[in-house]
Amino acid sequence: MKKVAVIGAGTMGNGIAHVFAQFGYEVSLVDISQDSLDRGMATIEKNLDRMVSKEKISAEDKAATLGRLKTFTSTEEGVKTADLIVEAATENESLKFKIFEQLDKAAKPEAILATNTSSISITKIAAVTSRPDKVIGMHFMNPVPVMKLVEIIRGYSTSDEVTSLIMETSKSLKKTPVEVNDYPGFVANRILMPMINEAIITLNEGVAGVEEIDTVMKLGMAHPMGPLQLADFIGLDVCLAIMEVLYSGLGNDKYAPSPLLVNMVAAGKKGVKSGEGFYDWSHGTKELIVASNFKK
Repeated sequence: MKKVAVIGAGTMGNGIAHVFAQFGYEVSLVDISQDSLDRGMATIEKNLDRMVSKEKISAEDKAATLGRLKTFTSTEEGVKTADLIVEAATENESLKFKIFEQLDKAAKPEAILATNTSSISITKIAAVTSRPDKVIGMHFMNPVPVMKLVEIIRGYSTSDEVTSLIMETSKSLKKTPVEVNDYPGFVANRILMPMINEAIITLNEGVAGVEEIDTVMKLGMAHPMGPLQLADFIGLDVCLAIMEVLYSGLGNDKYAPSPLLVNMVAAGKKGVKSGEGFYDWSHGTKELIVASNFKK
């Protein structure tokens, strides 16, 4: 496996493309928007520059990595020679189904189709293709160049051969792959998102404020950042989408999204990406400033 295509040049997509290219794969980064591709490539170069400055890679390594990256606005052109295609589009079920139907037609018959979904059923995604045995989940963590974990999720029909190959491919990226079963939220978000949702419920009920909740979890549980800050970084719209998948898929009221989360997303307060969530990010992400709606 030498050629990889990544669908989507956003935060996760450009991170996945960066890592594959850094470790010797020829990478096609595909997005319908040239602006998104330009931003994605600028982010990759910036992250590589940071690695050079920290002496984690050499300037020659950076140049070689960038040399292995090509961008495409045409899915058909971008994926036609790929051995592995990793979809990293928005966490939306119908959008992913549409993308996989398109990839199934455009990719060569032996290509493996992977999705970076953090919660949507691999079995459902595979079912819209003619190659369900070659469809698998590769859930990378953000930021991709830094985080070591990759959740490997096999669908009902995913073959042993494909699973083994993707486990080994993940290791070639200096990642630690963990195989999990295809249930809503898998492991990472099955545990993480209800915690974030409970933090939002705790805030909404007035048990404590934004800073207080995050401080308790950082200092009391040794979390690197509090759940409300983490929610802002993930994106409140993404958190809501995952909670809806959990609630629908598991049918248990404990997974019902907090009304506050629902209202914030409806109001466009999505966290860092919109400039405001539980914190005000209009000044950048270095300083924690509680959003005006939550100041005491």
